[in-house]
Amino acid sequence: MRKIWNFVRNWTLPLAMLAGVAEYFVFVALPLDGDAHRVTYVTVTQYIQPILIFLMLFLSFLKVSPKEMRPHRWQAKTLAAQAGVFAAASALAMMMPDEGSRVLCEGAMLSFICPTATASAVVTGKLGGSVSGVVTYLMLCNLLTSLLAPMFFPLVEPSDVHFFDAFLTILGKVFPLLVCPLALAMTVRFLMRPLHRWLLQFKDLSFYLWAVSLSLAIAVTVRSIVHSSVGVWHLVGLAVVSGVCCLLQFRIGRSIGAKYGASEKITAGQAFGQKNTVFIIWMGQMFLNPVTSVVGGFYSVWHNVVNSYQLYEARKRGE
Repeated sequence: MRKIWNFVRNWTLPLAMLAGVAEYFVFVALPLDGDAHRVTYVTVTQYIQPILIFLMLFLSFLKVSPKEMRPHRWQAKTLAAQAGVFAAASALAMMMPDEGSRVLCEGAMLSFICPTATASAVVTGKLGGSVSGVVTYLMLCNLLTSLLAPMFFPLVEPSDVHFFDAFLTILGKVFPLLVCPLALAMTVRFLMRPLHRWLLQFKDLSFYLWAVSLSLAIAVTVRSIVHSSVGVWHLVGLAVVSGVCCLLQFRIGRSIGAKYGASEKITAGQAFGQKNTVFIIWMGQMFLNPVTSVVGGFYSVWHNVVNSYQLYEARKRGE
């Protein structure tokens, strides 16, 4: 029994990804009508996933002292790199003569401007990085996205949405899910110290909550790909674009962070490379060609493959 438990613990992420694929195909095989499928999808995406994300962030924020949440030089450089590459991808998209090429560039835009994943703090802590550093970057990155996305999206895909309206829409989408768990965690930290000490005993709870959330995210990803009307070549192109962007962002982040130490190398890599893929899908559907939203599903697979490999390497070093 112990061997089985150790296997599950060591390979949690790959197993969660496979479970997500299985969840989707088992669910569609059930004798349910279309309304039941829609209700289940809405329940998972609008209620269960946000609750899991809230709990993960809350448990991660409990470990962070407000004094540690100060900006670092690597964060400024990483934000500048993120903004620069996003602007370049946007300019390239505007110059594309045909829709097919523009869609691929828009996929790159979404991959770079998308804010850091809320679960990045969990993986960063597991890898030996700075949880406070990635939490601070999480806040700054969401603000950057809220500012830059409304500026460039209308230039690529003209619409009637004004900058201020788009800014408030994006801000309202991301910040409540960040500010509320942070406020609750600080309240528990300073006003409920016995509860704070008790919760800190569950060191791996946020990791396993993320595994559950990951399986649901992969199931939603499979659904978005299966139900997509995108042609095969566009799917292949967006898969390649998302994979290249994923590896490039992990590489850029780690290169920037390496100048400030081993911990910052891990932290910057996760902060830049691990993305909020549900947010990619939402931004693609809301502001760009809806076809580009598929890139979020592929990115979800790529960055979790990278995370699985990094956790495997970290476990080998520990052994």
